[in-house]
Amino acid sequence: MTTMSDTDTEPDTDVEADTDELARRAERAALRLTNADEATRNEALRSIADAIRERESEILDANAVDVEEAERMLAEGEYTQALVDRLKLDETKIEEIASMVESVAAQDDPLGETLAARELDEDLELYRVAVPIGVVATVFESRPDALVQIAALALKSGNAVVLKGGSEASESNRVLYEAIAEATADLPDGWAALIEAHEEVDRLLELDDRVDLVMPRGSSEFVSYIQENTQIPVLGHTEGICHVYVDEAADLEMAEAVAFDAKVQYPAVCNAVETLLVHESVADAFLPGLVERYEAAGVELRGDRRTREVVDIEPATDDDWDTEYGDLELSIAVVDDVYAAVEHANDHGSKHTESVLTEDAETAETFMTGVDAASVFHNASTRFADGYRYGLGAEVGISTGKIHARGPVGLAGLTTYKYYLEGDGHLVASYSGEDAVPFTHRELDGAEWTPGSLSTR
Repeated sequence: MTTMSDTDTEPDTDVEADTDELARRAERAALRLTNADEATRNEALRSIADAIRERESEILDANAVDVEEAERMLAEGEYTQALVDRLKLDETKIEEIASMVESVAAQDDPLGETLAARELDEDLELYRVAVPIGVVATVFESRPDALVQIAALALKSGNAVVLKGGSEASESNRVLYEAIAEATADLPDGWAALIEAHEEVDRLLELDDRVDLVMPRGSSEFVSYIQENTQIPVLGHTEGICHVYVDEAADLEMAEAVAFDAKVQYPAVCNAVETLLVHESVADAFLPGLVERYEAAGVELRGDRRTREVVDIEPATDDDWDTEYGDLELSIAVVDDVYAAVEHANDHGSKHTESVLTEDAETAETFMTGVDAASVFHNASTRFADGYRYGLGAEVGISTGKIHARGPVGLAGLTTYKYYLEGDGHLVASYSGEDAVPFTHRELDGAEWTPGSLSTR
């Protein structure tokens, strides 16, 4: 494994060469890691979990340094409270991180699965088989647990990974990385690398011949920067502007609990609700109690004109509907019906997660099929949009695009496929011309590819 450190000095003239070599090692490691069997990868993951538990006090000491500096920056107005909240670790969080790694080890092996099998002719069989993507680069901010999530998923899926965390979590990231390095010393050298200098990131983004995928996690501006400065495919999302719609047929007691959870349970993350939409026919009955509960929890509320006719809160501006607060802030709008709710979510949402609260199945279907989002929920908090909660073990990030992977990206999102053709001296010439042999193109249901599938029968 490889680490490169950051400094506050002028860029090192060797940064470009060092980053190129790091990428080359990652590329070589990815090819070797492809051949590491599932037992080897799982054992390495369990070793990572053990190492994190063993180094708990060291990790927390490093995190305390990061948090102290972040709180100083918060006091100076440079950081937000949401960033500081995402940064903090404690004993419970360390155990959650270790358990997450073990849950990744417990997932089914994503590699080697036969996704499709087809006979082209007798003893000529085509298999589509799941394989790793190769070298994945991840650039993320704030959350040190993200480093472990990403490394664990990369290892389980047979990918090499280059990790770049935010400077605000540098001390925490270094110790967590060292724990991973210590636990996986027997794996191919270079399978995981930690970089910290911005110059290294810029150079890495140029290496589209060696890096196969970039997954950024962070602010809208941050992700946009990555997208605009690389030709490498980018998988991620720029914002988490999520909505909850309370329908006229909602169970209002349940709706209050869900809307409260979606904002207050953890407001600093991308799956927290930012805008609440309420059907006009239930606004009078629903909003006063919920607003009182929100305000007791410290939520700063803003509303449109129709909302403020019911409750006394600050007016919302046009910008509020397009803002990811990432904090205890929420905008509220009263809408005519489910169609208006769908239109609002599609106009202002970020294609991340939307939720409809209703007891009417037809309304639920209208909303769920009408909104354009990676995850759409019925009678559930938007906070469920998470790889661990989806049973994926963990997530590398959330993708709001529609190509390759969508929603929480777990192991399956870190794989692609190859076509393997098994033959017995077959020639294309046999299938051409006047006497061409016809293809059978018969689906082989349940067939699994193994090396030499024909000869091993």
